Amino acid sequence: MSHTIFTKEDILRIAKEENVRFIRLQFTDLMGSVKNVEIPFSQLEKALDNKMMFDGSSIEGYVRIEESDMYLYPDLDTWVIFPWVTEGKVARLICDIYLPDGRPFPGDPRGILKSALKQAEEMGFTAMNVGPEPEFFLFKTDEKGNPTTELNDQGGYFDLAPMDLGENCRRDIVLTLEEMGFEIEASHHEVAPGQHEIDFKYADALKAADQIQTFKLVVKTVARQHGLHATFMPKPMFGMNGSGMHCHQSLFKGEENAFYEESDKLGLSQTARHYMAGVLRHARAFAAITNPTVNSYKRLVPGYEAPCYVAWSASNRSPMIRIPASRGLSTRVEVRNPDPAANPYLALAVMLAAGLDGIKNKMQLPPPTDRNIYVMSEEEREEQGIPSLPLNLKQALDELIRNDVICEALGDHALAHFYELKEIEYDMYRTQVHQWERDQYLSLY
Repeated sequence: MSHTIFTKEDILRIAKEENVRFIRLQFTDLMGSVKNVEIPFSQLEKALDNKMMFDGSSIEGYVRIEESDMYLYPDLDTWVIFPWVTEGKVARLICDIYLPDGRPFPGDPRGILKSALKQAEEMGFTAMNVGPEPEFFLFKTDEKGNPTTELNDQGGYFDLAPMDLGENCRRDIVLTLEEMGFEIEASHHEVAPGQHEIDFKYADALKAADQIQTFKLVVKTVARQHGLHATFMPKPMFGMNGSGMHCHQSLFKGEENAFYEESDKLGLSQTARHYMAGVLRHARAFAAITNPTVNSYKRLVPGYEAPCYVAWSASNRSPMIRIPASRGLSTRVEVRNPDPAANPYLALAVMLAAGLDGIKNKMQLPPPTDRNIYVMSEEEREEQGIPSLPLNLKQALDELIRNDVICEALGDHALAHFYELKEIEYDMYRTQVHQWERDQYLSLY
C-alpha cells in the first residue's frame, strides 16, 4: 500500500471520479474473519465523519445484545478500489471500532495491536516492522462450486509449469495485489502439491496485519475466478507439509534498526537478543493466538518443516526462531510457528508483547540450537532446556490463561471471549468420533 496519505476530500473526489458505487467498511472479528458493512456512495461522507453505526452483538466475540451499538472509524490510509469488480466499482476502508461514548472498543483486534505498538513507542521504539509469509493451498471445486479435497496440481517446491497448474491463478493473484498497491517480493510453489506462498514487502505492524487480511480476501476471490478454492487452513492434508505464516520482525528507533549491532558476530544487538528471549519465554502461552485452531497442532509435528520446539538458531530451520542472513537495516528475527489461521492483529500484538517483556526485563537468550532438534531424544532436549510447543489447543489455552504478560496484551474483554470460543471449539472436537477411530477400532474390538 503506497505511502499516499489520503484526506477525506481526496477519498470523496476519487470515489466520484472513479464511479465507485459501494464502499465496504471492513473490520476483523476476534477469530480473524473479515467482516464488512457495505454502504452506497451516498453514505460515504457520513462514514468518513465516523458516524456509521453497526450492531456489534451479531459479531463473533464482540458484545452482548444490550450493549450492541458500535461506531466504525475508517482509517483513511486503507482506502483502495477493488480491481475485480467491473460494473459499478467497489472500494474498501478498514475501520477501527469505537463505543458510542467515543472510547476505542476494547475487543477490537486492530485496537489491541495499536495498544501493543503504543507500549513499544513508550519504550522508545518508533516502529515494529513485519514481513509476513502466509502460505495457502489451492483445491479444485466441484460442479456446485464447493471445495473438494482434490489438489489442483502435483507440483513441488519452486516447480515451474506445466507441473504447477496453480501458476496462472498465482500470477493473477500477484497482479491483483500489485494493482492494490502491494509490493510483491516473491511468489512460488511451496513444498507440498497444491501449496503456494506469496511474500510481500515488510511494512509497519499495523499495515502488515491489514495487508494479511486484504491478501486473504484477494487470494480467495481470484482462486474462485479460476474455479479453485484457496484455503489458509494450517494442515489440510495428512502426510504433507502444512501452511505456515512465518513472521519476520524487527524494531526500529527512527531510521535505525534496533536489532542490528555491527560488532556482534551474528550482527544482533542486545535488544534483539532480549526480544528473542522474551518471545521464547512466552511462546507456549501465545501459541493459542498464533496457532488458534484444533488443526493448527497437526501442523506443529516433527518431519514437515514446521517448528515444534521452542529454540532459536541462525542456520537451522527446525527451531521456532531463525535469524535470516541479511544484516544492517534488514537484520530481523523470523518467528516460524504462527499459521495463517491466526488473527494477524492479535498474533502480532502477543509476539510484540512477549518481545518487549524480554527487553524490559533484560532476559538472557539461551544458546542457539544449531543441530537438528528433530533427531534429539527427549532427554537431550530437556538437558538443553528446549521445551516443546503445546501439543494441542487445550494445552495452549491452559498456558495462555496462566500467562500475565500475554493476557494483559489481549485485555480482559478479548481474552474472555477468545478463551470461551476456543474452549467450545476444542470440546466439540474432543467429543466427536472421527473416521480414523472407526477405521482403527470398529473391527478390531
